[in-house]
Amino acid sequence: MDSRYDFEISRRDLLVSGAASVAATTAPAVAEAQGTDAPVMAKVAFEVNGERRRLELDTRTTLLDALREHLKLTGTKKGCDHGQCGACTVIIDGRRINACLTLAVMHEGDRITTIEGLGRPEKLHPMQAAFVKHDGYQCGYCTPGQICSAVAVLDEIRAGVPSHVTADLTQPPPLNGVELRERMSGNICRCGAYSNIVDAISEVAGARA
Repeated sequence: MDSRYDFEISRRDLLVSGAASVAATTAPAVAEAQGTDAPVMAKVAFEVNGERRRLELDTRTTLLDALREHLKLTGTKKGCDHGQCGACTVIIDGRRINACLTLAVMHEGDRITTIEGLGRPEKLHPMQAAFVKHDGYQCGYCTPGQICSAVAVLDEIRAGVPSHVTADLTQPPPLNGVELRERMSGNICRCGAYSNIVDAISEVAGARA
């Protein structure tokens, strides 16, 4: 056998064994630095849809995953998981929030309302009923987030919270289509049911779009 070939094989073996040795040495240190060996756990208690819930979670668990994976409240949808689509919108202490962008452990003692807490098939929330009446959905995936956001939007307007299109900051924001479209702009509907969504919200608000 050619001696040069023997040298190439032995050099390759040396490089492979060397790399394996380095990996074996550094992997535990990297895992420890990243906290992958033993995730940090924490207890959190909050009220979800009127019921006190207690969980022990990895501190990296988002509120969205806590609701869906741990409490089995799958009405709140995971869309982009980057806070860009609004499918995961829930209401916390009266304010809407993207559940994918916040950690569950940050909400100790908070009151959380998901789509399941707004209404049931036998007793729909007025906003849910209006979405059905006006066909404010097609595939329905974004609808839970749309409805939670819409409920909070009307509360914002009633509380006098201005938006980017509120012209007169000294007066209560008007209940019109321009305001509603701006305030709902963070909730994306890939099916394009936007006009029907505005009609539904307008009916609940008692306003004209």
